[in-house]
Amino acid sequence: MLAAALAAAGCDPQAIKELEEGVSTEADVVQRFGQPERVWPEAGGAKTYEYNRQPEGLRNYMITIGADGKMSALRQVLTPQNFARVHAGMGVEDVRRMLGKPARQVPYALKNETVWTWKFLEPPSDKKAFNVFFGPDMRVQRTEIGADPDSPDMRGGG
Repeated sequence: MLAAALAAAGCDPQAIKELEEGVSTEADVVQRFGQPERVWPEAGGAKTYEYNRQPEGLRNYMITIGADGKMSALRQVLTPQNFARVHAGMGVEDVRRMLGKPARQVPYALKNETVWTWKFLEPPSDKKAFNVFFGPDMRVQRTEIGADPDSPDMRGGG
């Protein structure tokens, strides 16, 4: 499964080059990206396909298909601009819809919170993690950007 995820992530730049907004069809998107992780309904009959590259990748894509069956937008959503839009009080589904499936979801029973983590690339080449802390009501309490939890510095040992 890991090899398939890495292979898919490696093919993304080529697939993106082969797709054109307003021209490429839903079938073109599925042919190049495969079946989406999730399909989000949009106004007017459009839909957004969620393509996750977590936990091994550093990008998640949202591809919108218009009511006419043509691709109207292709966005890599793990960006500082999107992270800044996550705010206290937001619901878990709103965050998932904005950023896609996280790399990990860890409950902390003693703190009565759950932390979702997305791994991303901070230009030019720093691997980082965006963490969203949800309270018991699964609403955002706070966010932070930190080190990639899978980096050698974070693994410990000795």
